[in-house]
Amino acid sequence: MNDGQPVLRGRVVTSTGIIDDAVIEVLDGRIEAVRPLAQWTFGNRGAEPPAHLGTLLPGLVDIHNHGGFGHRFDTTDPEQARAAARYHHRQGATTVLASIVTAAPDTMVAQVAALREVAASGEIAGIHVEGPFLSEKRCGAQDPRYLLDPDPDLIRRLLDAAGGYLRVMTLAPERPGFAAAAGQLAEHDVVVALGHTDAGYERFREALAPSGSGTLVTHLANTMAPLHHRAPGPVAAALVAAAAGDVVVEMIGDGVHIESGFAALVFATAPHRVALVTDAMQAAGLPDGDYRLGPQAVRVEAGVARVPGGALAGGTATQLQCLRWAVHECGVDPVDAVRAATATPAAAIGATAVGDLRPGMSADVLVVDSDLELRAVLRRGQWLR
Repeated sequence: MNDGQPVLRGRVVTSTGIIDDAVIEVLDGRIEAVRPLAQWTFGNRGAEPPAHLGTLLPGLVDIHNHGGFGHRFDTTDPEQARAAARYHHRQGATTVLASIVTAAPDTMVAQVAALREVAASGEIAGIHVEGPFLSEKRCGAQDPRYLLDPDPDLIRRLLDAAGGYLRVMTLAPERPGFAAAAGQLAEHDVVVALGHTDAGYERFREALAPSGSGTLVTHLANTMAPLHHRAPGPVAAALVAAAAGDVVVEMIGDGVHIESGFAALVFATAPHRVALVTDAMQAAGLPDGDYRLGPQAVRVEAGVARVPGGALAGGTATQLQCLRWAVHECGVDPVDAVRAATATPAAAIGATAVGDLRPGMSADVLVVDSDLELRAVLRRGQWLR
């Protein structure tokens, strides 16, 4: 691969369509041009066209990720977080939001402070705090000992520790004090995500934009009441809001957290409002064994992570594996699936420079084969593999 100012040729997949044979030119870490080969050849008369590399995708964007390859984001050690980010970058998620889970308040504040340093260097896109203002009934792998009603003082401490890098916080809308907490976060440009909730349809719908503050739904269908025709619950409320263009719904695309038919339904309902996420934890990329997620012990068997009580404890897949699952197992149109792994999650957190292949955007490009298997990763104009 050319390490100077890369010129990449291949089948280019953007958030809006496919160019069968095109050239991407990179200058100083940014995309300078994306042109069909015929246009590139006309503008570079006499030049030999670059070799066709395969299929070129935007660098993937994962906005719900707890770690990988033995490393964790729920840590007070910035080097641990950097190692987790580097693993996912090399696997194709060139933009990663670092997620932490419910723990003792002082611990969460310290973890956010450590991640602030990693975000400031550009190695992560910011911080996602998942808890502690969540439902005990739908806590999943969140440690119930530390769940609280929304506390403005703790939110202020987290905001201060984050230094402007807190991008998303997940709240259960039924907890007392939700509205004030959501308003406090929105005032600081933090995305309010709804999840880990036992709220019914009406309460959940009220909390979603445009009437409420919620613009993101944390891992749709997981840790919330199931969809039922006589009790539609938060899943139906989220899908109605997504179809109206009001919210983005996360979906863990590892083939474990949700079944492929449900994923197909979600994409059919709101194809432009789905954000594929990994919910990856420390064990991603590693064999079965014993790991941790926040304060909780986790056992991974056959690639499935669970806490001792049996609840799923995050995922072990990469974002590219989630993309492949959406295309190959769920029958999602490849452009819709790529958008769900790139442009939609980027837009959900306000990351305007990533998520697509257009002039002026960050030079984050994946080279994959026809089966979406990874060949190479370009991040910020530099080859990682």
